[in-house]
Amino acid sequence: MKASKRVWVTGAGGLIGNYVVQTAPTGCSPIGLTRQDLDLLDLSVVENRFRRENPDAIIHCAAISSNPFCQEHPQLAQRTNVETTQILSSFAESIPFIFISSDLVFDGKKGAYVESDSPNPLSKYGETKAEAEMHVMKNSRHTIIRTSLNGGKSPTRNRGFNEHLQQTIRAGKTMTLFTDEYRSPISAKETARTLWEILNQNLTGILHLAGAERLSRFKIGRLLADHWKEGRDQILAGSLNDYKGPPRAADTSLCCEKLQTNLRFPLPRFSQWLQENPTAPF
Repeated sequence: MKASKRVWVTGAGGLIGNYVVQTAPTGCSPIGLTRQDLDLLDLSVVENRFRRENPDAIIHCAAISSNPFCQEHPQLAQRTNVETTQILSSFAESIPFIFISSDLVFDGKKGAYVESDSPNPLSKYGETKAEAEMHVMKNSRHTIIRTSLNGGKSPTRNRGFNEHLQQTIRAGKTMTLFTDEYRSPISAKETARTLWEILNQNLTGILHLAGAERLSRFKIGRLLADHWKEGRDQILAGSLNDYKGPPRAADTSLCCEKLQTNLRFPLPRFSQWLQENPTAPF
């Protein structure tokens, strides 16, 4: 990686983007962009700033990631998750562009998804990510990163699954988590450092970046409660069979072998990572 590389990091006020800025390697200058710094929905403002700053790469983390919010505000989700991605990738025509996508582009009927599996999203959020991927794939220099359930400490303290869970526990409430819904959880800090490695190696195409352990939401919650030493009994077991809300993908666990072969370090197993990082929120 060149010493003077300037990298736009969108969504710097979110969970993953915040860690991307924090973990930038020596000699790299991340330009963290939050909603307050740059309105990605304003095309002329984005274009003018891009032409002025002329970044060497873009790591595009900004998105509306709340499934319920996307369902309730589909037009805003479309503009934010699809149109801004299309615009940024077109501006970044001749530079590396890393787009953060999601395991929720899959329908969850298979599990252990590989990069060549066809997306079939069940939610509006998943639909926007799958559509955005199509725009990014038009440029062979660009990279699509499908990741899973990320955790950590966000600037607003309300972006991560772990943050919502811990707030619920400390409020003295219970949370029901499904024993038959599976993800591949990973710390956002691990995701961030891997993104820098991907940029450093100039890896392109579609890559899966997630934890090396397939776990149910219930198991994830219990492991976190044990890690925090609080609230274990407040996490209740539930089943997707009894769920009456919008469709949910049952098993969107990811196979990350393609990426792992290019990394100098292993993608962590969630349970082991918690043991090795006793003071980490996730």
